[in-house]
Amino acid sequence: MMKVYLKQPFQAEQFAGSNEMIDKYELIDAGTMLGTHHSPELYLTGSGKVDVGDWIATGVNGEHWAVTGDVFKKTYAELPVIPKNVTCSIKQYKEWNCDLGIVFDDACSGNIWKAGVGEWILEHSETFARAWLDGYVVEEEHD
Repeated sequence: MMKVYLKQPFQAEQFAGSNEMIDKYELIDAGTMLGTHHSPELYLTGSGKVDVGDWIATGVNGEHWAVTGDVFKKTYAELPVIPKNVTCSIKQYKEWNCDLGIVFDDACSGNIWKAGVGEWILEHSETFARAWLDGYVVEEEHD
């Protein structure tokens, strides 16, 4: 039987090839590993070769792993950015143990208690659904 697990949060940084990043992630020069001369190939311990444009991910326990640029784009997406008043509604509906269908139903019928939130949900339904399911980033307020 296949088991499905929740996604684990992690941070990722695109490798630019700088000495600062090489030091930060303790990348190893292939030549050093082989005891020969300096090599342009760099390796992340336990994860393999890292090229400029690849991503270095950091898990919740501080472990690092490399992900090629193509795989990263296909597999991972940044969390959606949503307005603060919409986040309040997500928190409230989840506290009430409601499901996503109830939220959309309330948005369609005008029963969302914060002004403008129902309209935002309907106009950005896919973004809202992703935020509900995967998490979100709160939009920065502008002065």
